[in-house]
Amino acid sequence: MTQHWTENDIPSQSGRVAIVTGANSGIGWETARALAQKGATVIMACRSLERANAAANQVKALKPAGKVVVMPLDLGDLESVRAFAAEFLKQYDRLDLLINNAGVMVPPYGKTAQGFEQQFGINHLGHFALTGLLLDRLNATPSARIVTVSSGAHQFGIINFDDLNWERAYPRQRAYGQSKLANLLFTYELQRRLTAAGQGTLAVASHPGWTSTNLQQHSGVAQLLNPILAQRSNMGALPTLNAATAPDVRGGDYFGPDGLFEMRGYPEKVNSNARSHDEAVAQRLWKVSEELTQVKYQFVSVAV
Repeated sequence: MTQHWTENDIPSQSGRVAIVTGANSGIGWETARALAQKGATVIMACRSLERANAAANQVKALKPAGKVVVMPLDLGDLESVRAFAAEFLKQYDRLDLLINNAGVMVPPYGKTAQGFEQQFGINHLGHFALTGLLLDRLNATPSARIVTVSSGAHQFGIINFDDLNWERAYPRQRAYGQSKLANLLFTYELQRRLTAAGQGTLAVASHPGWTSTNLQQHSGVAQLLNPILAQRSNMGALPTLNAATAPDVRGGDYFGPDGLFEMRGYPEKVNSNARSHDEAVAQRLWKVSEELTQVKYQFVSVAV
């Protein structure tokens, strides 16, 4: 019988510090809960403090071995991203896990505080900036990992460099696919740069398959089919938790469910499409992302 990886396989996270963006609900909450129950100090980085505090109290009610701490973070505002990073760096001298989980999916057209189309701005640029601002602390922490949550929707994504903000037209699904493809291009390029700099930090990615969460609030089709096809959020969180904690993970790995079409099931290493491995596009996206966010990555060797 095949041995499936489950939450029980997460090693002790005692003494470790993790940030989970969008931790107030769905797979973000399940990720934060599981890490806290295994002993980690988990920073629940969320836009709404009211919802985040309520979610944190739900974790605390389980009497986890670790701690949960709420900190405000609005990925749709780069000033908030900078403020969050500065406050975190002031309070914590290590960062073992950065879980880039938060996101929006096919909302009506809208822009971030800095004027970016919100799916590209929140799902990609916000996390790109956050990771860059925290990279030194990650690199100074032994065996640190950066896990970015993508989606099977990357399959229909194309990076539209001529109109990244979809100002000419706004096909919601294509815009979502672009943001999720950007997550993978970012992860693979980040790992290449970490390796070239001799850093031990791992950049990996995951996707939750078809999981019922409030991310789908703007997708009528998804909500209609959820009772038939979707898995619960605790299962959807397993690929992220596997990527974050399993000892055999390598930089650039990508994890998703093992079931039919990767829609549901237990986590396993999966493949992303050819576009996600286009190094020329990844390098161009990286350059554009640094310019748009004004966050320049420094891959400096840090003595541990």
